[in-house]
Amino acid sequence: MTDQPPRKAEGLSRRKAWFFSSGDRPDLSALFAGGEARRQFRRYWITDNLWNAAYLLGHYSLKLLPMDAVSAFGAWLGRFAIPRFHKVADRRARETIRALRPDLSEAECEAIVIENQKAQGRIMTEFSVVTRIAKHPERITYEGLELIDEAVRAGPTIIVGLHLGNWEIGPVILQKINLSPHTFYVPPAERAKAWIAERVRRTTGVQFLPPGFQGVRPALKILQKGGTVSAFCDEGFRGVIRGPFFGRPPHMEGNIALIIRLARMTNATICPWYNTRTEGFRFTARALEPIRLPPEEKPGERFLEDMLQLNAAIEPVVRAHLDQWYFLDSSL
Repeated sequence: MTDQPPRKAEGLSRRKAWFFSSGDRPDLSALFAGGEARRQFRRYWITDNLWNAAYLLGHYSLKLLPMDAVSAFGAWLGRFAIPRFHKVADRRARETIRALRPDLSEAECEAIVIENQKAQGRIMTEFSVVTRIAKHPERITYEGLELIDEAVRAGPTIIVGLHLGNWEIGPVILQKINLSPHTFYVPPAERAKAWIAERVRRTTGVQFLPPGFQGVRPALKILQKGGTVSAFCDEGFRGVIRGPFFGRPPHMEGNIALIIRLARMTNATICPWYNTRTEGFRFTARALEPIRLPPEEKPGERFLEDMLQLNAAIEPVVRAHLDQWYFLDSSL
C-alpha cells in the first residue's frame, strides 16, 4: 500500500477502454500481395500451425501420464526453458524480486527465481490434467470458503482471484459451494493454446464473459440481478505490472479500478481469495475477509480509498508468495 496521501479521484486519468480483437485471418489474396501481407499469410497458415500442432500433441500426450508426473515434468521444463529461451522474462523476474524484497540475500533471491520458474512450467503442463483434481478432493485443503458462500447468498458478489498456485483449479474449488461464476478472461494469442484453455475451463465449469471492455456490460447486468462474477486484480500487461500497486501511486489502468467501479455501481461484496501450491499437484485454497465498501455521500468520493483498501488486501499475499506468482517476470 502506498505511503503517499491519497489524491482526489478527479486527479486520476480515466481508464482507457481495451477492446479485444482476435486478429484478422489472412485469405489467399494475401499470399499474392507480397510484402508484409504475404509474411502474415505464411505466419498464420504455416508457422503458427506448426506450433499449434506441437501444442496439441503435447497437451494430449501429457494426458496419458499421472497427475504428479505431469506436474513434475512441468517443473523440470520451466527450469530448463526459461533461463535459455526467455532471457528477458528471466531478467525482469530478478529485477522485480530485488525491488520488492530488498531485504533478501542473493541466494534467497535466486531460490525464489528457481521456484518461480518451476511454478511457471507446472502451470503450462498441468492444463492437461487439471480437471482430474475434482475426483481427488484430498489434494485440496480449504480455509474460509464459507465466507464466499455467505456473501454469494446475501447478494451480488465479485470474487477476486490471484495468479498464485494454479488458479485453473479455482472453478473446481468453487463447485464445492455449488458456484460457477461468470469470469473475465483474455484468451492466449496462439490459436491452439486458446482452444485448449477454453475447452479445459469450460469443463471445470467456467462461464465466460466477453474479453476486454466488451465484458463489462454483461458483468454489470449479472451483478444488478444479484449474481456473481469473477475477476483477477493482480495483473501484468505488456510486460508491466498493473496490480498490485507495490508502493506506486494508485491508477485506473487495471482490474482493481474496474472491480471497485462494478462494486460501487451494484453494491456488490468483494471476496478476495487464492490458492497456493503445497507440494507437487496439491494446494491450499484460502478466502480472505470479504470487503464491503463503506457508504459515500457523493458518488466517487472514496474511489481512491476503495482501491487502496482492495490493494491492501491482496498485496501482502502476493509479496509473501513471489515464488508462485505468475507475473513475477513483469516489470514494476
